[in-house]
Amino acid sequence: MSTTDVFMYFAFGSNLLKERLQLANSSAVYYCNGRLKDYKLCFGLWDENIDNAWHGGVASIEACPGAEVWGVIWALSKESISTLDQEGVNLGMYSPLEVSVDTDEGAVLCRTYQMNNFHACLPSPQYKQVVCLGAQQNNIPVEYRNRLEMVETNSYSGPSVLD
Repeated sequence: MSTTDVFMYFAFGSNLLKERLQLANSSAVYYCNGRLKDYKLCFGLWDENIDNAWHGGVASIEACPGAEVWGVIWALSKESISTLDQEGVNLGMYSPLEVSVDTDEGAVLCRTYQMNNFHACLPSPQYKQVVCLGAQQNNIPVEYRNRLEMVETNSYSGPSVLD
C-alpha cells in the first residue's frame, strides 16, 4: 500500500488485540504505540438499557486535562474506514475523531472513535481480558497495563463472543 492509500487509526480498546482488529480489517498493520494526552479511558454503553455482544461496557475516551490513554496506531487501507465505522458510527453510537497521538517518532495524526450519549458501565471480564491481552501483545508500558488490570468488571460469567 502506498502512503496515499492508508490512514492511521488509534486503538485503545478491544482493537488493541491484532486478531480482534483483523477479523474485519485484514489490511491492519502495526505502526507503533502511542499516547493520547488529555483524554482518559472509560467504559460504558451508548444507551442506558442496551445489551451488547460483550455483556458490559466497552472502551471509549473522554477529554480530561492531564490524563493519558495509551494505545496502538495501526496503518489501514482507506477502504477500511467504512468497516471501522460499521461498529456504530452509522447508528450514532460513535463519532470519529481526528487526534494527535504522541509517539517516540513525534506526533501522528490518527482517526479514533468516541462514544456518544455515554453511560458508564463496568466491562465484562471477557472484554477486559481482550483489552489487557492487546496491551500486553503490543508492549504498552507496564504502568498503564497495570492500571488496565485493576479495572473493575461486572463479573459476567455467561457465554461471550470469546466462546
